[in-house]
Amino acid sequence: MICAAALLAAIACKKPEDSGASGESAGDIIVGEYASLTGKEAAFGQSSHKGTQLAVEEVNKAGGVLGRQIKLITEDTQSKIGESATGVRKLISRDNAIAILGEVASQRSLEGASVCQPAKIPMISPSSTNPKVTEAGDYIFRVCFTDEFQGLVLAKFAKENLKLTNVAVLSDATSAYSEGLADYFTQHFQKMGGAIPIRQKYNGGDKDFRAQITAIKAANADGIFVPGYYTDVGLIVAQARQLGIDLPMFGGDGWEAPQLYEIAGEALQNTYYTTHFYFESDEPKVQEFVKNFQARYGEVPDAMAALGYDSVMILVDALERAGTTEAAKLRDALAATKDFEGVTGKTTMDEQRNASKSAVILTLKDKKFQLMETVTP
Repeated sequence: MICAAALLAAIACKKPEDSGASGESAGDIIVGEYASLTGKEAAFGQSSHKGTQLAVEEVNKAGGVLGRQIKLITEDTQSKIGESATGVRKLISRDNAIAILGEVASQRSLEGASVCQPAKIPMISPSSTNPKVTEAGDYIFRVCFTDEFQGLVLAKFAKENLKLTNVAVLSDATSAYSEGLADYFTQHFQKMGGAIPIRQKYNGGDKDFRAQITAIKAANADGIFVPGYYTDVGLIVAQARQLGIDLPMFGGDGWEAPQLYEIAGEALQNTYYTTHFYFESDEPKVQEFVKNFQARYGEVPDAMAALGYDSVMILVDALERAGTTEAAKLRDALAATKDFEGVTGKTTMDEQRNASKSAVILTLKDKKFQLMETVTP
């Protein structure tokens, strides 16, 4: 069983002559990253980038990988459709990246995958949960759970914990993540005997959701599922409370960002969401990561930061096992990843190159989201 701490220790102990058996040059290993550093989902990209950057710094400080340092080159997708493909092409053709990390959002990861797969360059998404991402081909991986699992977790939570029977769904028609998670939740909830009395849609970036909320209010639902991103979710929750709806509202990992509370504040009472990581876990490796992240950035890491960190460590582990940066051998090593213990839990790649991981459910308490329970696959 491998873990990030053990990997760093192994790197630190390895002598330079132990590496580079493939006869590769001693130059830096170029790793590309594409993330939403600006734009409407910048909190996701910035957080993931910080975790990625911290991991690269730790690996390089410990001696690098294959006797070489990692050079991280990052392209900003600006949270826009179209920018991911452009950025990934640059990272591959201009910068000669041996692997690509990104994106945080499923829609943009699908764009990047459409470039990486034909180029046969391994791509690892830290946090894109839509199943279609890894369906793009055998060079595409993820280190997070999928929406099929997340939808099941949320359906069980709604039925068994919240005791809901009629759940309204409000999803983003422009988002592969939101629509996919809405579909999986609906399928699982209905199989459990629940009903979906109404399903409303919005376009990501909208500011006024009162028409959809009013329609939901008239449908006599006992809960509302909102599988969107924090920028929209915060406004939706706030407007729902303003319209007198105090029903439980819940969603997926797209909710997770400090800005969610800044947007909605105490309107987030009686809300819940699934995510990949809880910073107050008593796991030693989690606390070490939190300590190092706080020392580096002066803030507490969220799930996106933790997944960004793990994406680097899993890549480094695969490089060590492959013994080379050659794409096909690196792809095979990534696919063979088993029981890698990262800060977001244990990662084993399944046949579809998805990580089977636990999910945590958080709820607002004392002005911050705190752990309710952990759900394993």
